[in-house]
Amino acid sequence: MENKPKISELTLKIAEGLKKSFDKLVREKASVDGELIFSENGKIVRVKAKELLKNLK
Repeated sequence: MENKPKISELTLKIAEGLKKSFDKLVREKASVDGELIFSENGKIVRVKAKELLKNLK
């Protein structure tokens, strides 16, 4: 059972790293008035980075 805490800790670190990477991506795209493209229910959705930046704060 020693492995569970290590895996949980690693999962948290990975999630935090992904959040930081996404925040950085949104800030960089917002600085050049860019947009990000996502898939939502099989449809392509374009979102201005500045709109996403408002939600990050």
